[in-house]
Amino acid sequence: MRKLINYCKESFTELTKKTTWPTWPKLQSSATLVIVTTVLLAAMLWVIDYAFQSLMTGIYKL
Repeated sequence: MRKLINYCKESFTELTKKTTWPTWPKLQSSATLVIVTTVLLAAMLWVIDYAFQSLMTGIYKL
């Protein structure tokens, strides 16, 4: 039990005193980049899926 308490104390100390957190503008910039990348990848996957679906539909109609 003592090890668990010690681990929790050390974790809290590391997160509050030793970790450098990003600034608000940097955090917003990173979040925007993630959102834009996610939307672009989703659009690319949709195009690939639609093309594959059209190809398979054409093959099955033969």
